[in-house]
Amino acid sequence: MVASLLENTRRLRIGSGGELLPRYEPRKVAEVFHVLSALHPGRVDLSIGRAGGIARDYPRRFAEVIDLLGKPYPGYIPPTVWLLGAGSGSARLAGALGTRYAFAHSLSPQLSTAALDASHGSGTLQAPTQSALAVRVVVADTEVKAQELTAGFLLWRSRKDLGHNELFPSPVTVRGHSWTAEEDARVGHSSRQLVAGPPQVKAALIGLARVHQVDEIIVNTLTHDPVDRLRSYELLAEAFQLAPKA
Repeated sequence: MVASLLENTRRLRIGSGGELLPRYEPRKVAEVFHVLSALHPGRVDLSIGRAGGIARDYPRRFAEVIDLLGKPYPGYIPPTVWLLGAGSGSARLAGALGTRYAFAHSLSPQLSTAALDASHGSGTLQAPTQSALAVRVVVADTEVKAQELTAGFLLWRSRKDLGHNELFPSPVTVRGHSWTAEEDARVGHSSRQLVAGPPQVKAALIGLARVHQVDEIIVNTLTHDPVDRLRSYELLAEAFQLAPKA
């Protein structure tokens, strides 16, 4: 997917989200992204995570990937490396190895401040750790539509947290659903993972960026209908005046 997007764009940076080292050998990850970066120098981001299995010797394997990617040379710019995390340990590792750090606010909003504080504190004055916040966002044309999409997300997330990996529910399914006590108990936590609107989304995202002192925000939108997902991204782009350039 990364290769296809790079081939069909000219100015966007394209990144993975991400390569899980328990599933792949460091040499394989480095080989793939070395080739991508040679073909599209300066436009590739490599995000690495420790989920997906038993993370044996993770810091060493992560450092090995960085070493294998090598230094720039004519025609090659190494990918920008991000470490993905949902806690303070990964934040400190990013600072120690000099990579960027992306925190999963979409999974653990209650830990975001502590983790990013650790990330910023582990960098140096000469090279502070650059960071990003991954946030779930839903934007719609009306408040009623936004509430409908939010309800779908909350039901899906609550089920998932309780170990039920079911399909993302349709609005019809949500309206007819009888919430269990266990699902209701998860709603408060799941609500903290989501920024929804229309009107307040821009201010909320800017506020999150300022509070956490991040350089970038990564937006992820989940809906039952892909049309609603695309419309959410369009409205968000309009809110931030991100019109496509000629």
